[in-house]
Amino acid sequence: MPFEFTSLQQLLQHISHTAEHRKRVSLALVVRAVGRRSFAPLLLLVGIILFSPLSGIPGIPTLMAVLVTLVAVQMLLGRDHFWLPQWLLRRSLSKQKMLRALGWLQKPAGFIDRWLRPRLQFLTGRAGTNLIALICMIIALTLPVMELVPLSATIAGIALTTFGLALVAHDGLVAAIAIALTVLALASIVLSLT
Repeated sequence: MPFEFTSLQQLLQHISHTAEHRKRVSLALVVRAVGRRSFAPLLLLVGIILFSPLSGIPGIPTLMAVLVTLVAVQMLLGRDHFWLPQWLLRRSLSKQKMLRALGWLQKPAGFIDRWLRPRLQFLTGRAGTNLIALICMIIALTLPVMELVPLSATIAGIALTTFGLALVAHDGLVAAIAIALTVLALASIVLSLT
């Protein structure tokens, strides 16, 4: 039975441990570490990547957009586990970059974990999960444009991380905050393009 993450720190530590003995860390390795039934940790992971310094690497936001779209569509279809294409699973980063980004996130993760708890669970139930999947698809569709707008991919990363946290902890208040962050990210794109 796959490990069920209940905190951001648990997820980061598990990925770090999995990556320790590799030269490069592929998405396939991370997916195996997270578990193929775990939509929420995968959204959380994408958000962390977009929030971290890795989002500054050209093409990373667009690659994450593809991943979010695939996850969101499968969530909407009610699948109990996710499928990703091999070309996406083969994408990799150096172990040093991955571990540096994960280490950078440890302290904020500890702070965030202290605030999570189950509440307003109608926002993380079946209907709430479908709403979250739709919003994540909207974020994914705008991520390629966000590569051109400074900090917007970071705000989108925070929103995706927050959605992932909400689903992991069954915290509807956090889901509501993520919706507000999504509005902020989309507004920053519109304002910068006008």
